[in-house]
Amino acid sequence: MTEELIIAGFGGQGVLSMGKILAYSGIMDNKEVTWFPSYGPEMRGGTANVTVIVSDKRISSPVLHEFDTAIILNQQSMDKFENSVKPGGVLLYDPNGIIHPPTRTDIQVYKVEGTVTAVEMGNPRVFNMIIVGGYLKVRPIVSLEHVEKGLEKSLPSRYHNLIPLNLEAIRKGQEIVEKVN
Repeated sequence: MTEELIIAGFGGQGVLSMGKILAYSGIMDNKEVTWFPSYGPEMRGGTANVTVIVSDKRISSPVLHEFDTAIILNQQSMDKFENSVKPGGVLLYDPNGIIHPPTRTDIQVYKVEGTVTAVEMGNPRVFNMIIVGGYLKVRPIVSLEHVEKGLEKSLPSRYHNLIPLNLEAIRKGQEIVEKVN
């Protein structure tokens, strides 16, 4: 099993954190992983993306041009990465801020109402974990047990009290993910 994933959106949406948590979760599952972030000089509001590879085999390069899965969180990223998903792959997106939804018919498309659900949960900061939950429902590359360990590893200890809320957000994302085509 090898999963080549890109997560793309605006800075401040937790894009790099999502990738880091998935990478740590893969490590906890004894997988080979890469985490390759890319972002502009802006701290928040600029575009950011991260590629993550999780594999049972040794990974030869972290540089990818096509992906098994793309998680898209803004229109700029949709425009840039929709055509980079391999035929038969998965594109998962949050419709908030997406003006032109994906149009490809040779891939599986899913949406997760992460923005709305995070507000309903009373904490907009769990948005990214809702998206991760939707992704793991569609592509269960790591177990929830290993995600919890990944959260422990990637979050500073002062935020460990938020792990239960993050796990709740992941479960909520698994419940609300919808297949579009």
